[in-house]
Amino acid sequence: MDAPEKLRGLDIVEPTGVICSHGDLRERRRAVNDAVLAADRPVHPCAAAYRRILAEEAPALTALPVLDPARVQAAMGRIGRRVVLGDPAAGDEQLAAWLRALREEGNWMGLRKGRTRAARRLYAHAAARIEEYAAKAPAHALAARALAHPDDRGLDPVGQAHHWLLALDVAGALLTRTLLLLAAHPPEQDAAHQEAARPGEPDTPRLRACVQESLRLYPIVPDLVRVTRRATVLRGVRVPAGTTVLVPAGFHQRDPEHVPAAHHFVPARWLRPGAADDVRFAPFSHGGGRCPGDHLALLLVPALCAEVLRGHRITGARPALDPHRPLPAAVDTAAVRLALTPR
Repeated sequence: MDAPEKLRGLDIVEPTGVICSHGDLRERRRAVNDAVLAADRPVHPCAAAYRRILAEEAPALTALPVLDPARVQAAMGRIGRRVVLGDPAAGDEQLAAWLRALREEGNWMGLRKGRTRAARRLYAHAAARIEEYAAKAPAHALAARALAHPDDRGLDPVGQAHHWLLALDVAGALLTRTLLLLAAHPPEQDAAHQEAARPGEPDTPRLRACVQESLRLYPIVPDLVRVTRRATVLRGVRVPAGTTVLVPAGFHQRDPEHVPAAHHFVPARWLRPGAADDVRFAPFSHGGGRCPGDHLALLLVPALCAEVLRGHRITGARPALDPHRPLPAAVDTAAVRLALTPR
């Protein structure tokens, strides 16, 4: 996974994160990251605390009759800061602005010469603020779980917090697209509502399948970059060790030669046993490169969808998607508008 292409700009955004690390340090940081995210457990040990945060923040999503991406992002920003850093960070819009500016700098770092020093100063401000919150964070916050690991030999366990905050910001787009697809498929929306409305039942496998299908159709990361560990032969062509490989996951997940109903919204495909390990689909990658936050993402986003659907029906959406025709290859998330009607 240690591809040099991944480092362009990321060393500005998360210089002590796993992606920007190498060798033994990378492995030690990855071990901490996996432990904090409970990557080996289907349900995070702090799931109850995270569901409480979602329930408290969800009313902001349904306060108006039209739900737009700006409101989703504002809510996800608060949720992300509470999950990662604790409740006192919820309203810290200055930290959010610093992190957005850093990501913008990272995206353009290859084209903007002479800005590295200013970007590193900005990173220092954001890192100091994050460390302040982490020092006082409650036990369920990811930063507090990270601090349970000693900062041994430059480990910087809280350095991954930048990545966690970014990932939870991105989850807002996933939530928006999932609700858009449910708006276009009323029977699936009805089934999801019935599941969400069950009293005292936090697990929502059907909604989780809807989120996974949304990721199949519109992956957050459409292309995976890897580097070969050793020489191999692929279809008669010798590929030396150290070769960069691009895996177009977004194409494979919609390849009609291998995926039934490839361009249609079919959440039921994720309910069959072993679906998450099907190599045709890689919304979170596979093997050693699998995203360690997949279980946490599939806890938070479906639960937030459930909070929206429990008391509201999505009665209109822009853009309008035709469930009987192949879905478009891309959706402009910033243009999505969802009409909500109280149930």
